[in-house]
Amino acid sequence: MVDEPMEEGEADSCHTEGKLYLILDFLRGGDVFTRLSKEVLFTEEDVKFYLAELALALDHLHQLGIVYRDLKPENILLDEIGHIKLTDFGLSKESVDQEKKAYSFCGTVEYMAPEVVNRRGHSQSADWWSYGVLMFEMLTGTLPFQGKDRNETMNMILKAKLGMPQFLSAEAQSLLRMLFKRNPANRLGSEGVEEIKRHLFFANIDWDKLYKREVQPPFKPASGKPDDTFCFDPEFTAKTPKDSPGLPASANAHQLFKGFSFVATSIAEEYKITPITSANVLPIVQINGNAAQFGEVYELKEDIGVGSYSVCKRCIHATTNMEFAVKIIDKSKRDPSEEIEILMRYGQHPNIITLKDVFDDGRYVYLVTDLMKGGELLDRILKQKCFSEREASDILYVISKTVDYLHCQGVVHRDLKPSNILYMDESASADSIRICDFGFAKQLRGENGLLLTPCYTANFVAPEVLMQQGYDAACDIWSLGVLFYTMLAGYTPFANGPNDTPEEILLRIGNGKFSLSGGNWDNISDGAKDLLSHMLHMDPHQRYTAEQILKHSWITHRDQLPNDQPKRNDVSHVVKGAMVATYSALTHKTFQPVLEPVAASSLAQRRSMKKRTSTGL
Repeated sequence: MVDEPMEEGEADSCHTEGKLYLILDFLRGGDVFTRLSKEVLFTEEDVKFYLAELALALDHLHQLGIVYRDLKPENILLDEIGHIKLTDFGLSKESVDQEKKAYSFCGTVEYMAPEVVNRRGHSQSADWWSYGVLMFEMLTGTLPFQGKDRNETMNMILKAKLGMPQFLSAEAQSLLRMLFKRNPANRLGSEGVEEIKRHLFFANIDWDKLYKREVQPPFKPASGKPDDTFCFDPEFTAKTPKDSPGLPASANAHQLFKGFSFVATSIAEEYKITPITSANVLPIVQINGNAAQFGEVYELKEDIGVGSYSVCKRCIHATTNMEFAVKIIDKSKRDPSEEIEILMRYGQHPNIITLKDVFDDGRYVYLVTDLMKGGELLDRILKQKCFSEREASDILYVISKTVDYLHCQGVVHRDLKPSNILYMDESASADSIRICDFGFAKQLRGENGLLLTPCYTANFVAPEVLMQQGYDAACDIWSLGVLFYTMLAGYTPFANGPNDTPEEILLRIGNGKFSLSGGNWDNISDGAKDLLSHMLHMDPHQRYTAEQILKHSWITHRDQLPNDQPKRNDVSHVVKGAMVATYSALTHKTFQPVLEPVAASSLAQRRSMKKRTSTGL
């Protein structure tokens, strides 16, 4: 049994007369293929981490005389922290080294080394070719050699020139070229893993710390309860578990398992496995086919808020008696999958609402989150009746830092109205602020369906989509500007009250006219006014980004701001009504980019392609 930090461990094994059962660690992070096709397009730093851990795993196998032979994203799993584990050793071969070769035609065609394709004998160098294919795919979202059918793919592996994307760094291009040597003796890694380690692409890797798992992974999978499966493709988790088919055991079948710890006369009896029924299936957090019904786990209480396609209610967990909020979404009116994915991906941020549970009963989806007991930020501001610049800066800093985090991940909220910024508790501390309701949020995608971070947008995104993303990000800042203005002035910049018509409000917004003089403004610092004028700039291209807000002197020197509390003359309900009227008017102007669903991406479609299956002939 292989024992190595980067390889999946065997927890136990047992067998009947005809079958051997391997019980493995359950790795909740899912497989790298699912992350590559549905999560985030990897940056070079992401790829460097995964490849470095993978190099250690392959080296361990090679030192044991094992060639792996089926390296691909589907066979690399992530644990709950984000470290990789290599799995599925069904095609691995023992007693293979540079002198003693194997001749089987096996593996996944797109990842096969030339010497495997031409059946002239292969050694451990074949794994380093597959390593290069994996690196290319993680960096670009495409395979380096892929034809219209199996034969064309094999011919390309043997003869085609590598098309090297020029947006890759010089170090990445160099490593790929050295891995894609068709002569295995010239391939990087053929003399051992030290060749790989010494390459400049891995210059900043501390290999000793990496082996000890002291290097923090670039991505931590979303996880909740120990049996959560939402990091795995629903294509598999939605299936009913079945024992694998097998031929009747032969007379001497028991000899196959000689040396194993025990023979189980009944696997079900030994492990107390009971038939799957609605009564004993544990609830799992995934949008597709949650085993338990929401009403079996939570008790619904009063409404908290009502929208056009959803309602938010307070609820109580039946077992723990803890309070939560649940957003109930009508699936016929809105697809909640994007909102769920974004919350699972980024909900660990301290100022983003945390998704606790997801249930789907076919008609409605139930998103269970923390209950925001402190109420809306705007209510807190208006209830306080006075608000100093120092207090306003603390709040703006926390919100801007959170928005900057989202924008850096390629996420735009697109609905940052005051009612979606709430306090977690009654402390009134800026740290307890949470950005909520990601129903209109979008994550930037490339034409291949992959989600993108800004460092890759220039190469993968159509200009009109990129422009829309920039426009949406600028709208997020504008929304914060309206909130910031209201915190300091005690009234809204573009609406006088709840009875203003959308046309009147939009006309004022279009003219870009708002007052920064008279009333409370006479006592407000020039720094605050300067920042506000940049946040509410009419031209989205000249409007400040979240990063620029955080670098503004009014924010960086906020500890020096006055604690004077200006008086307010406006009635709270009038101010809140004016704020609601402002965002209601803007709703009619919402523009949404036309983006293909993830299922349409070439990576996602590869799940069903027969030529992607492993071959053992």
